Amino acid sequence: MRGFIVMAMFVVSLSHAGPHNYSEVRNLELDASGLSDVFIDAGAGALVVNGVEGSNEIVVVATIIVDTEDEDDARKLIEDRLRLELERDGDRAKLKAGFRSGWGWDSDAAIDLDVRMPAQLALVIDDGSGAIKVHDIAGAIRIDDGSGPIELGNSGDIDIDDGSGSIRLENTGAVRIDDGSGSITIVGAAGDVHVEDGSGTIDIKGVQGSVTVDDGSGDIEIDDVEHDLIIEEEGSGSLRYTNVRGAVQKPD
Repeated sequence: MRGFIVMAMFVVSLSHAGPHNYSEVRNLELDASGLSDVFIDAGAGALVVNGVEGSNEIVVVATIIVDTEDEDDARKLIEDRLRLELERDGDRAKLKAGFRSGWGWDSDAAIDLDVRMPAQLALVIDDGSGAIKVHDIAGAIRIDDGSGPIELGNSGDIDIDDGSGSIRLENTGAVRIDDGSGSITIVGAAGDVHVEDGSGTIDIKGVQGSVTVDDGSGDIEIDDVEHDLIIEEEGSGSLRYTNVRGAVQKPD
């Protein structure tokens, strides 16, 4: 049975963030006892997630931004269409943030999320658009992203399906990336790395496992790989690899 919504929601501040923006800030909190993972379903807006060692709660600061100078219109939109909730569902925490609309997310509204969660929990993100930054999550991380840059550091195993935008990973576990377009940089991976990429440069360094790359277009540079390097499809662009201690396989 789905648990009750357990959250604290308070308006911290109201302001005009810019010449055409209305904004307000709300806080949400949830006891993380007994949870195994956190699921974030976010529409438009930036997302920042930080793991906190020894923490037993999830804390969210949500900045709601509406592109209008009319405060009454903004408040009406928020009242009618805002979806912002943090709840427990079995052993999973669910954070939902966006605006209800018959045509999907409203183009004139966004929610920036700043999330702090226990570092040991796994993390699943389903994101529409906007930058994603995740740091210090020891559990596995799964991201399904539409567009916007992704930056991850000091994390466990990574699995990313991305439409467009740059991806930068530092000090992670094993990595799997299926990417449409945008540069990919991986520095320090404790397991195997598998990258399937449509277009954009690929730069991989410091992998303790094997590296497999299936590339459409863009330069590839790989350095310091403990095991094998497998290039399934080289595509267009240059390929440079150094310090590969296992076998190298690539198309003729």
